[in-house]
Amino acid sequence: MAKTYRVGIIGRTGKGNYGHGVDVAFTKLENVEVVAVADEDNAGRAAAMKRTDASRAYADFHKMLKTEELDIVAICPRWIDQHHEMLLAAAEAGCHIYMEKPFCRNLAECDDVVNQLQMRHLKLGIAHISQYSPVLDAVQKVIRAGEIGEVLELRGRGKEDRRGGGEDLWVLGSHIFGLMLSLAGGKPETCSATVLSDGHPVTKEDVVDGAEGIGPLAGDNLQARYQFSNGAFGHFSSRRNMGGSPSRFALQVFGSKGIIELASGYLQPASILRDSSWSPGRSGKSWETITSAGIGKPEPRTDGNYEGGHIAAIRDLIAAIENERPTKCDAENCRDIIQMIAAIFESHRHGGCPVALPLETRENPLTLL
Repeated sequence: MAKTYRVGIIGRTGKGNYGHGVDVAFTKLENVEVVAVADEDNAGRAAAMKRTDASRAYADFHKMLKTEELDIVAICPRWIDQHHEMLLAAAEAGCHIYMEKPFCRNLAECDDVVNQLQMRHLKLGIAHISQYSPVLDAVQKVIRAGEIGEVLELRGRGKEDRRGGGEDLWVLGSHIFGLMLSLAGGKPETCSATVLSDGHPVTKEDVVDGAEGIGPLAGDNLQARYQFSNGAFGHFSSRRNMGGSPSRFALQVFGSKGIIELASGYLQPASILRDSSWSPGRSGKSWETITSAGIGKPEPRTDGNYEGGHIAAIRDLIAAIENERPTKCDAENCRDIIQMIAAIFESHRHGGCPVALPLETRENPLTLL
């Protein structure tokens, strides 16, 4: 008989809440039982208990983890200042984890979590829902088939709203870096970057305590370049209040024979321009849609929403547990994403010079300015 997984939900009302509906997504799976919720806020805890039909509720997530015999813990808050503590507590309790992004505040915390999970053979999935999209699978097949030739460069931007710059990098750039790692064909070996605030290079005086528990943060305009192991280059930029409508929040993959553009999100259609000039105006060629079924085919699936992405990610986590394989976005991949974020500030700290990855600096580089 199929196993029913006992799940504990950790939320934090007013400080990241339950992410983008992570708690409710667990209630939509047939082989999952939400047995308990934890939230320090009384009203939030009662509401979560009602939403998830949990049997018990706790004010302290540590107590929940010590009392309940859980298989999976959902770490739901968007704020990341307690992610490290929550992750270590879940690992100590022997639980697999599904969590809201971003992963952790710095690479030292990431290293700690990766080591604890590996030591206990525990799996982790994270709400980088684009990583679980069947459209991403289709795009990878298109690239492997040579439809855009050799990958030359990848360009991504955040939403560039009021959070543009450093906050955009953390909150939304993490999605772009996940896609970049999936499509670049290798890992980044160096990063060179410049971070500006009001037009001048960021200094120690520009560092503030970032929103959503991010920690030290700076910059309203950042420009970064990565060199990948296969010779491709990646670029990421974000500038405050420069977002377009429609948004440029997407990743473009430029190949020797064409371009693919993939927006962040679960089951978001991608586009391909099979044009080596990268210019429809010159070539007369047109963009074509890529769905989960392939180029130019209608989308056969109907689960294209945030909840659908969570459900796909949780199912992937359970499959990884049962088949002893990595998840599609595991703890090491999460650390790679945080490293790409940290590398921007580390390169800036060194005057924009290229820094080698993996980084020697494991703390937030802004604390070392």
